[in-house]
Parts: sequence; structure tokens; C-alpha cells
Amino acid sequence: MAKLTKEEIVASLKEMTLLEINDLVKAIETEFGVSAAAPVAAAAGPAKTEAPTSVTLTLTDAGAQKVAAIKVFREVTGVGLMEAKQAVDKAPAKVKEGLKPEEAEEIKKKFEAIGAKVKIDAE
Repeated sequence: MAKLTKEEIVASLKEMTLLEINDLVKAIETEFGVSAAAPVAAAAGPAKTEAPTSVTLTLTDAGAQKVAAIKVFREVTGVGLMEAKQAVDKAPAKVKEGLKPEEAEEIKKKFEAIGAKVKIDAE
């Protein structure tokens, strides 16, 4: 059997129906033990394998219990009453930067317990 060129193969594919091409692809997959499907990991892009070591915690909404949010903000940051009130009033406000993810989760739980909303961003 004579070896076909790429151009000859493409020309013959142009004459085939989609059903015939589908059958051809299945036959090639079976014969050579390959798959025509694109790898999912490659399509998604490079995977980030490292977890962040440092995060920022931001108060996005004080919720209905503003006084409680001010108390938690003061407890966590150690700032005075006026600074805490101003930060809570102008939310979104950074609570702390350079936190370990575990520590940020603990603080997040304190805010969420009173109905406030916070977000954690990797640095």
C-alpha cells in the first residue's frame, strides 16, 4: 500500500460525511490506543499547587449588628473605639494583613457569628 500524504488525507476527509469521520476517529482511537479528547488539565491552564501562606482579611459588610461588629473589630485589631467605628462604617475595610490562612478563618468565624460578612484574599 502506498503511503498517503497529508494533503491526500485532508482531501479524502473533505469528501466524507461527519458520520463517516466520526467512525474513522473511533477506529483510529481503537487501533492505536489513543483518545481524541483534549486533556482537561491542559485546557484549564496551569494548576496552582501551593496554598497561600499569607492572606488579607477584609470586612465587606457589618450586617445588622454594627455594635457587635465594632467590638469584634476592636478585639481582633486592638485599635481604639473611634478607629473601629470608622472602619466598620466605611466597609469594605481591611481588618488585618499578613495573616496565616488558619488564623484568618478563625477571625472570619467571629465576624460571621454576628452576621457580618468578610472575605479572605491571598497576598
